[in-house]
Amino acid sequence: MSHAFVGILTCAHIHSIELDRASFVLLSAFASPTPTCFKNPACAREHKIADEGGATSMSGGIAWLTLPAGYLGSGLIGAALIACGFDTNASKVASLVLAVFFVFTLWWARRNLLTWVLLLGMSGLIVLFWFLNGGEVLRFLVLFIGVMSCLYVLWDVIDDTIARKVNASDASAFAKICGCFPSQVWGVIWLFIAFIFFVLGVMVGILAFKESTAQQAKDAEHFLPVPGSKNGAGALPLLSTPLTLLVGTLSSALLAWL
Repeated sequence: MSHAFVGILTCAHIHSIELDRASFVLLSAFASPTPTCFKNPACAREHKIADEGGATSMSGGIAWLTLPAGYLGSGLIGAALIACGFDTNASKVASLVLAVFFVFTLWWARRNLLTWVLLLGMSGLIVLFWFLNGGEVLRFLVLFIGVMSCLYVLWDVIDDTIARKVNASDASAFAKICGCFPSQVWGVIWLFIAFIFFVLGVMVGILAFKESTAQQAKDAEHFLPVPGSKNGAGALPLLSTPLTLLVGTLSSALLAWL
């Protein structure tokens, strides 16, 4: 997803997004960095063989921005989710943002069955955790996704660029475009930046959300509460916002698929 959004910002045309089995480990549609494949048949064959995390196919855009967006964008999103995972209400907001990401992901990958399975499972988990203990448990799911995203980025950068050189990796393509350093050096630079994102996510979460668990539970009763909480009588209109967004996500993608 990071490749796609940066591609849109740089006027690229997104053709498709594909997720593979590696993405299931993260339980997230955009947590794992996917190789960027421009309209180049050789590139398409290479990424299809790699089959790690998936692939984003696009044409146009600014390559030196879209290529590192997979690793760095996933690290930044993971750090933001980690910070939100320290607070119940912030986790609810993060879940709504995830739902918006699902809309775009299903649109670009509407004919990819595995993407549908992943997003249906993820949507179900979000709704389930939203209902558990008044939404308090939701922050642990958001925190888990954020941590897994950051750790996967660190591992993927090391595996693709430092421990071994993958010719189809984004770092290799980026090194060919820039020509300043080999892919291993760019891998070290991206690894350092991704690690900083990880640390900042934890620090922001600790410093920004200092409320106790009891205080967070009390605040959560007044922010998108669920039926069964103390404010359950007025919860249905508020709860309809996240649920409607999630249902609308799947419905719109289904219409696009048909």
